[in-house]
Amino acid sequence: MSNAIVLKGVRKTFGRTTAVEDLDLVVPGGALYGFIGPNGAGKTTSIRMIMSILFPDKGELSVLGFRSAMEAKDRIGYLPEERGLYRKMRVGAFLAYMAKLKGVKDPNLDKRVVHALDSVGLGGTSRKRCEELSKGMMQKVQFVAATIHRPDLLILDEPFSGLDPVSARLLRDLVLGEHKRGAAILFSTHVMPHAEELCDSVVMIHQGRKVLDERTEKMRRQYDPRRILFDPLNPDADLSPLRSLPEVERLDRSEGGYEIRLIQGTDPAHAMRRIVQLVTPARLEVSRPKLEDIFINLVSGGLETRESVEALRAGLTDNAAKAAAV
Repeated sequence: MSNAIVLKGVRKTFGRTTAVEDLDLVVPGGALYGFIGPNGAGKTTSIRMIMSILFPDKGELSVLGFRSAMEAKDRIGYLPEERGLYRKMRVGAFLAYMAKLKGVKDPNLDKRVVHALDSVGLGGTSRKRCEELSKGMMQKVQFVAATIHRPDLLILDEPFSGLDPVSARLLRDLVLGEHKRGAAILFSTHVMPHAEELCDSVVMIHQGRKVLDERTEKMRRQYDPRRILFDPLNPDADLSPLRSLPEVERLDRSEGGYEIRLIQGTDPAHAMRRIVQLVTPARLEVSRPKLEDIFINLVSGGLETRESVEALRAGLTDNAAKAAAV
């Protein structure tokens, strides 16, 4: 299968500000890629170049084998960060209009629109005006507009912004449905748990530069911190034998229990068998690294102070908390 997106050495500046620098990116056909980084990292600028809304100062790009997204526009679905509907139009008419703009000639288009609205929990809204819908409902309509023509490439820029947890879960399932159908998906977000849950591969970008491009599972193995989460069955159990294990570097209190950090090179399965022999656990599991931790680990070397690192971590954590609260 050919590549859906290819960027080579792409650079974009705005005056004296460099938004994207020397960006290489390959998204294979049918892949589900997370494009992640904090606000201001250069994600939206990159997407606008892919979509031919902006043009690079330097470098090459191709979309679905073409030098410009304009040449493949009927095969691309795009949900921009800045939403927009024709507010006075009725929902069904708006979606039918968007489908026709994308070249859909289905004689049963009206039925397709009704089915698509039903699939996102908006059955019965076809005759409503767009302005009558809530923000979350509008976002669902825009997702339908981005996928009504069954695109080969779907680009989503912060798709979960403003959605309540139930609607976010529904949209997640719809994104996975598009992926199962065969669409390549580039999913941009600053809320890393969203990408962690959805994506097969992840590209991390910081201050306009790519800092990581890897399959999710391989990345987790590479950056696995070898930590074990442990709760003793008896809250008053003596844990000193665990500290004496040669495999254990240290044992710390954590939220709801303990975190056991292993010596580099230790086999977690072997260490867990030793732990069970010494102290009966109520919970014992390997703590997999989070994308947030991996990102901080990668970029912290370029930050001048510990305060800078903590400020970046706080910003990422705040983003995730806000997303969970909507």
